[in-house]
Amino acid sequence: GPYGWLENYDPDWTPNTTDAQGRRYRYAQQPQIAMWNLIQLANAIYPLIEEAAPLEKSLEVYPQCYQQEWQQMMARKLGLQAFAGDGDKDLIDALLEILALVETDMTIFYRQLAEVNTDINNLQDVDNEELMKPLMNAYYLREQLTDDYRQKMGDWLRDYIQRLRKDDRNDDVLAMHTINPKYVLRNYLAQLAIDKSGQGDYSMLHELLELLRRPYDEQPDKEQYYEKRPDWARKRAGCSMLSCSS
Repeated sequence: GPYGWLENYDPDWTPNTTDAQGRRYRYAQQPQIAMWNLIQLANAIYPLIEEAAPLEKSLEVYPQCYQQEWQQMMARKLGLQAFAGDGDKDLIDALLEILALVETDMTIFYRQLAEVNTDINNLQDVDNEELMKPLMNAYYLREQLTDDYRQKMGDWLRDYIQRLRKDDRNDDVLAMHTINPKYVLRNYLAQLAIDKSGQGDYSMLHELLELLRRPYDEQPDKEQYYEKRPDWARKRAGCSMLSCSS
């Protein structure tokens, strides 16, 4: 969102309290809202140039450019060399559908995906528990992980590993760590820093600033910031949703 990190993957999430009912600016709606903004910009510029054709051409290019860049971004997040057509689209679409089934921390999931064991000889013989082991810290409520869910995720991981093998590359982990951050400015962390700063204590503010200078790097002394949103922050003001005036 425009001023809120997506904690668990939820296409309908919006960071804005005034948008809670209509969800016009929800996460999944961002590409369409960007298009709407570009149309408003074109309308504002038109009186200055009085030529509609170049503006219309730019607007026509946007959807294709956005789709191509998004597909390439998702391919890099998954450690693929490049987006390779319908097969990769199906793989990505299936993952996003599965991520939305249970409360899954998006930042941790993608970071930990690099740790999935891709050297398993017979994927059909390994159980779902073993395949999912590196991902378990990404789940907020493990009781949501039904046998049906585990089977879906296990099947997806098998397809994913087979896709990775087609690229014949050895630096998957490194490549994925350069696009999937380990540390992000989670809303609750920002609020805690604001609360302390309001009391004259700027230590957390400075610590977060240093942490986020290298969000993709392993920082062993900062592991406390590589955690899911705590339960107390789920509904707390400033830690979940904000108003525009905030």
